[in-house]
Amino acid sequence: MRLITVLMAMLVAGAAQAAAKTETAIFAGGCFWCMESPFEKLPGVQSVVSGYIGGRIAHPTYEQVSAGGTGHAEAVQIVYDPAMVSYARLLEVFWRNIDPLAKDSQFCDHGDQYRSAIFYVGPEQKKLAEASRDALARSKRLPGTIQTQLVEASPFYAAEAYHQDYYKKNAVRYNYYRWGCGRDARLKELWGDEAGGATIGGKKP
Repeated sequence: MRLITVLMAMLVAGAAQAAAKTETAIFAGGCFWCMESPFEKLPGVQSVVSGYIGGRIAHPTYEQVSAGGTGHAEAVQIVYDPAMVSYARLLEVFWRNIDPLAKDSQFCDHGDQYRSAIFYVGPEQKKLAEASRDALARSKRLPGTIQTQLVEASPFYAAEAYHQDYYKKNAVRYNYYRWGCGRDARLKELWGDEAGGATIGGKKP
């Protein structure tokens, strides 16, 4: 009996240790369907969940958020292993999947529910996010003022099941929406060969 208790304790401790190796990042970049794929491709990313953050009501529905007025943004919550992929790397991929110059909109979607934002978790993420934004601004790479918000993370609510991995489950409709929204064309205009974060400074996910 004592051996079983010891083994159970070891299993619990091992699970807790494994859980402690992961961290969470939250980014808003317009339609959350389009923000899942870039991060899911990165080694070290364990999960990407579409959802809502930054609003005034608990457990909002898609209908409420998409109608506007709740204050929420469509966003993705990323669980990752910092030993395999850094938060700085996630930021690089984030920037190259959004239009940082657009205020309260992204591509064909308009309204503050489609704003771009970094919802930082803790002071270290805040420092890295600020440094990343400021470096991008100083580079003068983009022809305008960066509108992306930096906001402390508030409760994140997972979106309805049919939104999760939409780009996989409904590939034809997803690709038509993405093309019709002009997302890839605008990303290419802003970021050139780095659009989508596939290759950044010679690095690949």
